Amino acid sequence: MKTLHLLASLAIIGCTMVAWFILGMALTTRTSSSSDTMTREVSGVWNPALEQLHPEAWFDTPNAPGGRAVLLPSSSSVAVDLTFVPKKRGLFWHPTYDVGFKADYVFTNPTRIPQTVYVSFPLPANAQGLERFEFRLGEADGGGRSPTTGPDMATQAVVLPASASVTLHAGYQTRGTGSWIYRFNNNQRIAGFSLKMKTDFAEINYPVGTGSPKDGDRKLVGNSWSLAWNYPDVLAAKSIGMEMPKLLNAGPVASRIAFYAPVSLLFFVTIVMLIGALKGAPLHPMHVFFVCAGFFSFHLLFAYLVDLLPLLASFAIATVTSLVLVCGYLRAVGGRTLFRVAVPAQVAYLVLFSLSFFFDGLTGITLTVCAVATLALLMMLTAKVDWRAWSAKVKTGGDDGPPPLPGVMRG
Repeated sequence: MKTLHLLASLAIIGCTMVAWFILGMALTTRTSSSSDTMTREVSGVWNPALEQLHPEAWFDTPNAPGGRAVLLPSSSSVAVDLTFVPKKRGLFWHPTYDVGFKADYVFTNPTRIPQTVYVSFPLPANAQGLERFEFRLGEADGGGRSPTTGPDMATQAVVLPASASVTLHAGYQTRGTGSWIYRFNNNQRIAGFSLKMKTDFAEINYPVGTGSPKDGDRKLVGNSWSLAWNYPDVLAAKSIGMEMPKLLNAGPVASRIAFYAPVSLLFFVTIVMLIGALKGAPLHPMHVFFVCAGFFSFHLLFAYLVDLLPLLASFAIATVTSLVLVCGYLRAVGGRTLFRVAVPAQVAYLVLFSLSFFFDGLTGITLTVCAVATLALLMMLTAKVDWRAWSAKVKTGGDDGPPPLPGVMRG
């Protein structure tokens, strides 16, 4: 290939990169705007991420700072049941869930005289629609007093004899989005605490700042986890939580694929141009232009089909369209020689490379494998090329490509 043709081809690829960047930015902006709006709407219907605070009690006494002595449960038994029920709103799937919460907390009067103890149970912030709500102290009548329920707290007073205990039975069912967390205030010393959690999903992830259960307290049965956290006597106990499984949304996937598309095009064009030159079918810059357009058609179609069709169906249609355009065109340009090269190269560099964006953590290794495999192929194909002779011919305006390898016939 002549130097001028090479520079023209690089310029065409550069212009295509700019087009991909513009497409990626447009997709990112559209996705971000739509995602923010839909997230607020879903949170308004399904509640936001929920946090359940550890309850406490207190009694009035002049011997405590501020005239109030705070009591933490002497023992706690909590059961949480998380059910993943993702909801689609607009173009996005949102990680919504149902949660069933039940707990028994034992509060003990630490003094040698009877005390009027106020037991409080914090309600999840910004949570609406608490169903089957239960707040019961000891017997059903709660000592004849009714609990006071506010927007974020349920409180009830009970008279406890010296060293006596009372059990708070609390529970509810509600729904949230994203994550559920059980949080301890400040650096409280937590004793006799046990929380058992069941999930109906196998992909588990603990939110930042929370603790994970010990290996012996985790059990996977089918696609459900049975988890347990036990704090017999812990200072500054870590919070407990669970994030919902990650969902595959079309907008973020399409924008990431568009931003990385120049990498796959560079690999593809390099292989096709080099093999075409070795086989006596060098590509003209106009050929490169139409190949770039065929590659770009995949990302353009995919970006806008996902608004109308499911993600995989959109990917399949865009893939077939681009393969027909690019490989069919190269067959017309260079016959079966380029066609046999173009089909596996486009499947590897466009289809499989783009599919890696559907799975978190695979993009980097896929890019590395493609780069190493391409380098190995180029080294193998050009090992016996006489580059000095080829450079001399380019300077004198001779042959359009490097000399063919031994045994390789032109045409």
